[in-house]
Amino acid sequence: MMKRKIIKIDEDKCNGCGQCIPNCPEGALQIIDKKARLVSDLFCDGLGACIGYCPQGAITVEEREAETYDEKKVMANIVRQGENTIKAHLIHLKDHNEQKYLKQAIDFLKAKDIPNPLDSDSAYEAGKPCGCQGSKIVDFRKDKTENKKQVSSGLPSQLGQWPVQIRLVSALAPYFEDAELLITADCVPFAYADFHEQLLKGKILLVGCPKLDVLELYREKINQIIANNSIKSVTYAHMEVPCCFGLIDVIKQAISVSGKKIPFEEINISIKGERIK
Repeated sequence: MMKRKIIKIDEDKCNGCGQCIPNCPEGALQIIDKKARLVSDLFCDGLGACIGYCPQGAITVEEREAETYDEKKVMANIVRQGENTIKAHLIHLKDHNEQKYLKQAIDFLKAKDIPNPLDSDSAYEAGKPCGCQGSKIVDFRKDKTENKKQVSSGLPSQLGQWPVQIRLVSALAPYFEDAELLITADCVPFAYADFHEQLLKGKILLVGCPKLDVLELYREKINQIIANNSIKSVTYAHMEVPCCFGLIDVIKQAISVSGKKIPFEEINISIKGERIK
């Protein structure tokens, strides 16, 4: 056993639709008693390919004691499902830069004399999605050269406090009193050019990654901040990718549990840096 990231399924949210199943080529998930279940720690790599396909937001990633992920056992399960499943799994590993597991998978294929579907030139295209929409590679620099916005240089930072990472801030920090709170997924400031002027100005900032970090730790800290301070408003800015939506329920529940009437606004940013209405 070791402590590592692994998926967690909220049974209350899961409706058993099964959309996560084909997007877990490793075979870690099954529908049992009309609910998605993690049937083996050994098969779950914790990378969350299934998260973006859950319409109920029932799947998150947590860090806990779990059996060590075993690529050889995963491959033994995958090869029985055919070439397309093998390809999906290898692309999944490659997109996440899991070179160690990718090498183990390819070595397994060689040992079993099974063709590697990525050997052909057309099998893997750079930027091809593996099912993990939040990590899909997209290059839209050419689009922006044709329609550039004028951005003034030397604009002052609107950051009003430090630290900004959710896990690092103190819930009793004086800047939370009577604050307008901006909670943002960590990709948003990079994608949204007007982040400082349009979103951050006049607000206290909290930053986190809903996919890669442990949401339960975020839940505890956000609950403490809202419970112990006079928060005027809460805004959550996130990217359009499904894995970014995980904090919405956490924030809403924190407001509800506090018993306070705090205005909540959700802001959705596209991967091209545009605000989605």
